[in-house]
Amino acid sequence: MVSALEIHDEIRTLHEAAKDGCVEVINQLLKHGADVTSRDSSGLAPIHLAAFYGHEAVVRLLVDKGADLEARSNSGNTPLLRAAYKGHEAMGRLLVEKGADLEVMNDDYGNTPLLEAAYEGHEAIARLLLERGANIEAKNDYGDTPLLVAVYKEHEAVVRLLIDKGADLEVESRSGDTPLIAVETRCSHY
Repeated sequence: MVSALEIHDEIRTLHEAAKDGCVEVINQLLKHGADVTSRDSSGLAPIHLAAFYGHEAVVRLLVDKGADLEARSNSGNTPLLRAAYKGHEAMGRLLVEKGADLEVMNDDYGNTPLLEAAYEGHEAIARLLLERGANIEAKNDYGDTPLLVAVYKEHEAVVRLLIDKGADLEVESRSGDTPLIAVETRCSHY
């Protein structure tokens, strides 16, 4: 009989291997019955960790072995949301090609992958998401669009990208901010 401690150790080992990008270790664990969908106390599956740390080969393996592209952590993050947050363009491309949802929203703020990329200033993955059809006017729980969050965070390259792609300059957040008002507010502090 397998003890709870052995199961915990197996889950921890699989998660550490995914975090560290150890394809061969993961292969061996899976061959010996490790669960590709196992979760840690934060609700993270191995695919979340591999996506967050940019390990494409691990994500490919996990998906091939049945990992859920839309697996949600306790905070509602999917692998694509985590990749967008970290700015992993190649990972984002892989996940989108495998069918990841471009418009999924996390539970923390209602951010989509594009909102995550804009907030963190990751131009390359923002461009990829837009090219693949992400909604440029998606709003989070605060009514902020990707353009508004990029302006708030002063990510000039992402702001330019979003404007070039046709983002609405007059859209209002719940607090009444527009991108132009947000720029004016930011500039008045200097």
